[in-house]
Amino acid sequence: MNHPLIEACVDSYASCKAATLGGADRLELCGHLAIGGTTPSSVVFKQVQRDCDVKINVLIRPRFGDFLYSDMEMEEMCEEIKIFRDLGANGVVIGVLTPDGELDREKMARLIDCAGGIDVTLHRAFDMTRDPYAALETAVELGCKTILTSGQAANVVAGKDLLKGVYEKAAGRIDIMAGCGVKKWNIQEIHDYAGIKVFHTTGRKAALDSGMIYRKSGVYMGLPSLSEYEVWQTDEQEFRECAQIVHAFQ
Repeated sequence: MNHPLIEACVDSYASCKAATLGGADRLELCGHLAIGGTTPSSVVFKQVQRDCDVKINVLIRPRFGDFLYSDMEMEEMCEEIKIFRDLGANGVVIGVLTPDGELDREKMARLIDCAGGIDVTLHRAFDMTRDPYAALETAVELGCKTILTSGQAANVVAGKDLLKGVYEKAAGRIDIMAGCGVKKWNIQEIHDYAGIKVFHTTGRKAALDSGMIYRKSGVYMGLPSLSEYEVWQTDEQEFRECAQIVHAFQ
């Protein structure tokens, strides 16, 4: 537990390739990171599995928004977990809350049972819980291997006090993985302050400009705040520089 490790948060084949070449120890394969990530396509998973020699954890999240899930959404997530488990995923990344902001022990246990022994990461639903220390204990009791967290803050630097507290309270029973706003210039700071050795980053620099020449203004396929002519993608060199810092930890 808590050996130096860097996980790439990726939502495309191109990003997976860049992160793998940049030294990622593991991928968290998602869809639609622009809205916080959803369950990816099984086709992309198979492409990445074929061409990237690295462990792949898969985000299981049916939609944007909260982590309070209906019976139909739970059925969907269970079936998706089984699909990716059978395809050979290293693990799944999940999180379910109660209306009162606690980890939903019963629904989490159901999803973990569907995982059938592959690794389970509790994602940043942890950051939306009322009591992070109670959520930590529940995650340990359920058998989760990792908690992904920003320290219940907008980014890991702002949340470093809670990251330190949770890491110390975990006492090696579960990996505490710092994620959200992880950059090459703050990894060492978080490690030195909180002790954390496991990090999660997209490894992006700036958005890539679209190859489109003709551009229609005033029409949006999604959120108006997001440009239709930007491509979010992991940068190989940026990720490599992050990985070198993490891999130097003892």
